Amino acid sequence: MKMIINGKPADSVSGMTREIYAPADGTILDTVPVASEEDLELAFEAAREGQKKWAKVPVYKRAEILMRFLELVERDKEELIQTLSADNGKPITQARQEISNISTAFRAFAEKAKHYYGTIIPPGIEPGHEQNLQLVTKEPVGIVLCIIPFNFPSNLFCQKVAPALMMGNAALVLPPSGNPLTNLKMTQLLVEAGVTDGAIQCVTAPGPLKQKAVADPRTAFVTITGSTETGLKIAETAAKNLTPYALELGGNDPFIVLDDGDLDLAVSEIVAGRMINSGQVCSASKRFLIHDSLVEEFTEKAVRLIADLKVGLPSCEDTQVTCLINEDAAREVEKQVNLTVSQGAEIALGGKRNGAFYEPTVLVNVPSSADIAQDMEVFGPVVPILSFHTDDEAVEIANRSVFGLSSCIFTADSKRAHRMAARLEAGSVIINGSTFLRSFEMPFGGWKQSGVGTEGVMSTFEEMTRTKVLAFKNLL
Repeated sequence: MKMIINGKPADSVSGMTREIYAPADGTILDTVPVASEEDLELAFEAAREGQKKWAKVPVYKRAEILMRFLELVERDKEELIQTLSADNGKPITQARQEISNISTAFRAFAEKAKHYYGTIIPPGIEPGHEQNLQLVTKEPVGIVLCIIPFNFPSNLFCQKVAPALMMGNAALVLPPSGNPLTNLKMTQLLVEAGVTDGAIQCVTAPGPLKQKAVADPRTAFVTITGSTETGLKIAETAAKNLTPYALELGGNDPFIVLDDGDLDLAVSEIVAGRMINSGQVCSASKRFLIHDSLVEEFTEKAVRLIADLKVGLPSCEDTQVTCLINEDAAREVEKQVNLTVSQGAEIALGGKRNGAFYEPTVLVNVPSSADIAQDMEVFGPVVPILSFHTDDEAVEIANRSVFGLSSCIFTADSKRAHRMAARLEAGSVIINGSTFLRSFEMPFGGWKQSGVGTEGVMSTFEEMTRTKVLAFKNLL
């Protein structure tokens, strides 16, 4: 598969390619170009010219083009589903849901853009301005660099590319290096739908070249979902040009069950909260804080539920948990579990690796001082269970982390939930549901080292536009 540069399929100027492997069984799915600095330069030049033309397309016509894109997605839906599942190692049922989300996201951003109005500051609001009319408008920033992660390549393409295009920007997509095929296909469809040449491009750039793209002064805004380590490097690089950015980074989200919480509901939420995408979710529930009066029963039910989950190949319709993105990722989870055991935890279920597969695992008697209970983010199907006695203790443990992405509380008392939510240091607090709750509408983002800025229909347009004031002096 080729890159998309200036509206056309493109090989690398160097001619270099790399093979893309299915993480589940190691089969070769395709080859893609290895982009060079020359390729990136071609993409930036095309984006600069393409953005100027695209910005002149009226908003309603941009929306019509994106609706045409959705028709093409529907036409090629099964191909996209199969590509995402094989390329990412995502269970086919979850790939089907993620591809169906494209319609939800693009429609929402298109409709929002058609109702995204400017503001008027009328005469006489303050002394000395009795005859002055001020119009506040929002304009495109220019080239938006969209850095997409491996775990939800379609969902996060939607969150970044749809608003960038609807606001008249050029979207320069840098897909995940190991699984770029879904993003390449989606970009092809946007070109086919009629997006101006250069206004949407997809460049298969290795890591160092992504940093060069961030450092390029033509980059007007950077939006990335990725690790905190990567986000910090991007922030440092972007600062040299005062390039603004939105960083959606790591998390170690607490899953808190109070003594009056619905235990069966909480246990059932483990599947969505921790096992979706084999646990490779930034906002997955990663620390299970259970009231000491419930911890034994919760553990028994959790082990029983998780032991019954179907582990298998991504292509099987009944698979619930499958491989991680590669064998290195599985080795890292294995290492983290072993460390947690050495720090006092015990394995109640799982704990074994087979290639890129890591068994759904339950860890019990996890000390609150263990790394996994604080700043060690585990990107895999691992449920570490800690106990607490008071609400204050639960909050203290939950906040004892550099991360603050999402959090959740299970309780029958709405006042108690509200009081605790106000004290949790996180961008989202879910009541009686797992931390894995995110709509395209909500402003999603984290506190502390979980990120900067938010994305979603409610907030992304603010991130991807610049404010201009048009003042008419002495108009009246």
